[in-house]
Amino acid sequence: MDELYMRPGVLFRRAHQIAVGVFMHEAAALKLTPPQHSILFTIDRCPALNQSEVARALGFDRATTGQIIAGLEARGLIKRSPSATSRRKNALYITTDGVRLLSEAEEPSRRSSKRLLSPLSTSEQRQLMGLVAKLTTALNDESRTPLTPIAPGEN
Repeated sequence: MDELYMRPGVLFRRAHQIAVGVFMHEAAALKLTPPQHSILFTIDRCPALNQSEVARALGFDRATTGQIIAGLEARGLIKRSPSATSRRKNALYITTDGVRLLSEAEEPSRRSSKRLLSPLSTSEQRQLMGLVAKLTTALNDESRTPLTPIAPGEN
């Protein structure tokens, strides 16, 4: 089974499962999933993006992004307003409750990152993050949903 367990895809999938589990444990009281957190974070840092732009900024598929956005909107954490640039699209904004929840999620998010990297030395952590960033950047176009980076204020 080592032949299977040591394949990069299997290791990355397993690492993702662990990362989600650690985040869910740390943020359990907030009832916030990693994708919800990423969407709230993106809308907070880049207000007025539309749903498709949020999906591209995170490398999420549009259908899943739409479901998550609908859930966040139902919880009163984000709101939609007509876009200033397109009558067919809505701009997304974080609400006061969304800002509060995002603020409450800062420490659990930090703790989950720290726990996830805790088996590694500081040097190994930097090396791992650099290598994973290099890999994901170089192979971004191979993804089913490529990420299109966006900088705050770019929208």
